[in-house]
Amino acid sequence: MSLCPAVPARSRSFTAFSLVRGVDDVAAVDQGTAMLDLFGPAFDRDWVAARLKALAEAQVYVGTSSWKYEGWLGMLYDRANYENRGRFSKTRFEQECLHEYGQYFPSVCVDAGYYRFPDERYLEKLINQVPTNFKFTWKVTDEITLRRFPNLPRFGDRRGQLNPNFLNAELSNNSFIRLLEPYRGQIGSLIFEFAEFRPADFQGPDDFLAQLDRFLQALPSGWPYSVEIRTENFFTDEYLRVLAKHGVAHVLSQWSYMPEVSEQLKRPGIFTADFRVARFLLRRGRPYERAVQIFSPYRETREVNADARTTARRLVFDLPLNEGKPLFIYINNRLEGNALNTIWSIIRGD
Repeated sequence: MSLCPAVPARSRSFTAFSLVRGVDDVAAVDQGTAMLDLFGPAFDRDWVAARLKALAEAQVYVGTSSWKYEGWLGMLYDRANYENRGRFSKTRFEQECLHEYGQYFPSVCVDAGYYRFPDERYLEKLINQVPTNFKFTWKVTDEITLRRFPNLPRFGDRRGQLNPNFLNAELSNNSFIRLLEPYRGQIGSLIFEFAEFRPADFQGPDDFLAQLDRFLQALPSGWPYSVEIRTENFFTDEYLRVLAKHGVAHVLSQWSYMPEVSEQLKRPGIFTADFRVARFLLRRGRPYERAVQIFSPYRETREVNADARTTARRLVFDLPLNEGKPLFIYINNRLEGNALNTIWSIIRGD
C-alpha cells in the first residue's frame, strides 16, 4: 500500500495566499519557508482524501479541530451545497457541513464537547453524517476539568469560584461517557483538557496528580482516555507515570504555555498508552485571542510554523508506522491561519 500518491500538477480548488508581515510581536515568520509554502500548490481536496484514506488504513488519523469554518468554502466545502435560491445559509452550513467534511477526512476533534454536555439527538446527528469508519475525538466538557470557573459571562455567578464538580468521575460517566456507548467503535479518544492552573488552585503538582490518579481510577474502563495539560510546571515525569499507570495518553499539545511538541517528544516515557494523540493548536507564547485576531476568518495561511510541520510529519510518517500504535493528530486554524493548508503541506511530506 502506497502512502505517497503523486502531487497533482493542477489542483481542483484554489485559495489565495498572503504573507502577513509584522502581525505579531511574539514570533516572526520564517521568510524562506513561508514563501515556498504560501505560494506552493493549491489545496486539492481529492488528493488529500486519497492520502488520508491510505494513512487511516495504517491507523494514522489526521483531521482538524472542529469543522464549521466558512473560510473553508471553496477549498473543502462547495458553497452551492448550502445555498437556498442562491443565498448562502449559515444555519444549513453549520448543521450539515460535517457530511462533506467526512467525505475527505477520516477524523475530527469535537471541540464543542468542551462547552456543554452532548445530548443523544446531537450525537445521532453527527454520527449519521459520516461514514461508519470515521473517528471522533471528543473534548470532555469543562464542567469536569475546570478547577476554577473563568471570569467569562457564560459562567454567570460561578465566575472565579472553585468548581465543585472538578474531576467528578460519576458525572463524567453519567453525563458524557455513557451517552457515547452506542458509538464506541467510532471514538478516537476522549480528551480531558485542563486549562492553565493558577498557583492557588493546588498545593503544587503533586496535589493535582493525586486527584487525577483517583479520578482516572474511578472512570469506566476500556475507553481511550487522554489528558491535555496547559501548565508547563505540571508537565513532570511523575505526571507521565500517573498516566502510564492507567494506560491514558498524554496529548502532545502545541499550545501557548507548553513546550513545543518537538521538545515534548524528547521526554522519556512520553508515550503513556497504546495509542497517541497530538494537537497542533498555537505557536508557543501566542495567546489564543491574539491568534484569532490575526488569522480569522481562516481562509489562508498567514505564516508558516516550520517546527510544528516538521514535528507533525515525524509523527505521521515515522513513529506510528514503525511501532503500530494508532495516532490521532489534529490541526487547528490558529496555528498558521488555515488548517487545511497546514495538513496539505504536512502530508505532502515536503
